[in-house]
Amino acid sequence: MLKFYAKYFFVSSYKLLLLSVVISILVGSASAVFLIHLDWATSFRDNHLEIIFGLPFIGIAIAAMYHYWGKEVVKGNNYLLEEVDNPKNIVPLKMAPLVYVGTILTHLFGGSAGREGTAVQMGGSIADQFTTLFKLDNEERKIILIVGISAGFASIFGTPLAGAIFALEVLYIGRIRYQALFPSLIAAFVAHYVCEAWPVHHTVYTINTVPRVSFFLVGWSICVGVLFGLTSRLFAVSMHKLSDVFQLVTYPLLRPFIGGLIVVGFVYITGATKYIGLGIPVILDSFTVQQGYEVFFIKILLTVITLSAGFKGGEVTPLFFIGATLGSALSLLIPLPVGLLAGMGFVAVFAGATNTPVACVIMGVELFGIESVVYLLVACLVAYLCSGHDGIYKSQKGNKWEVFRKA
Repeated sequence: MLKFYAKYFFVSSYKLLLLSVVISILVGSASAVFLIHLDWATSFRDNHLEIIFGLPFIGIAIAAMYHYWGKEVVKGNNYLLEEVDNPKNIVPLKMAPLVYVGTILTHLFGGSAGREGTAVQMGGSIADQFTTLFKLDNEERKIILIVGISAGFASIFGTPLAGAIFALEVLYIGRIRYQALFPSLIAAFVAHYVCEAWPVHHTVYTINTVPRVSFFLVGWSICVGVLFGLTSRLFAVSMHKLSDVFQLVTYPLLRPFIGGLIVVGFVYITGATKYIGLGIPVILDSFTVQQGYEVFFIKILLTVITLSAGFKGGEVTPLFFIGATLGSALSLLIPLPVGLLAGMGFVAVFAGATNTPVACVIMGVELFGIESVVYLLVACLVAYLCSGHDGIYKSQKGNKWEVFRKA
């Protein structure tokens, strides 16, 4: 009997590793093509700003796609988390093209959204097609879904270590499925290098000055970590509450039309276009130029309206924007360099909103370098603890306070 289980474990592990490589090649390529089209959409919009007025109407088209062809996958990342936790149905492959098209259209017409949700959903839906093909059992299927999530996240941001850990950490608050760690790492690195083989580039962020660590500066880091955590909570709660408000509109095709009108109205009245789309230029400026205190709040407002109304994309890049601009603004009061504060906010607000502090610290090291790791660690952990239990993903299981009670 022992030999049987040993043989089964070996064969299963060997099969999963091979599948991880195949899946990551497919997902890395899908992410690369998506990034190419996303860059085109952003460039076209920036050169033809009048297209923004079409946002309410393209919202109707996006809602119609999901209403008539994708009702079962409209929950997006939450649907994947539910399938990993309690496998029921194979994730439909149509999830990938639906979120792909929906995200490109959202960005082309000026919605405030991200991109990680698209990559993660493409990864999960592509990966799950191998479940039926290779007759995987529930445990193997869970690992394969984690592999798809890992490959998507790693390839879209160019952060393979963070992608691998994020896929494990996001599933259950305070726990990591270590049996999926090696396949997740393999998938993340293969998908990352496959994506880089395409003509795409990832944004380079730089923290120019990192002061020597001291109790005084760590104390200030704790203070800003609290603010980052409260901002994460504000974003997550606003997302949930406003989504509930939009659900009061019984005709689903009308929800993004209303949300699109609000976003277009803001842009038309203020003339400010830096808050729409990904907002990468503003994020980059945050590392060298102090931002106004209103910038992060306006981005919260427009992103929550865009995504709650039914447009597609993701929350992570907007969270980068929110955290970086808030950190940059705090440099007026906090005795830390503007670039360091922007970097701390960049990962800490993300950590608090997704309940993934370990992945976020690793992402910070991959993006900014090891020199800032102490400050990033303090900011992420404090933000995680101060952000409340509920993050942006309603389907996350577990309770962060249970970890401390058990300890």
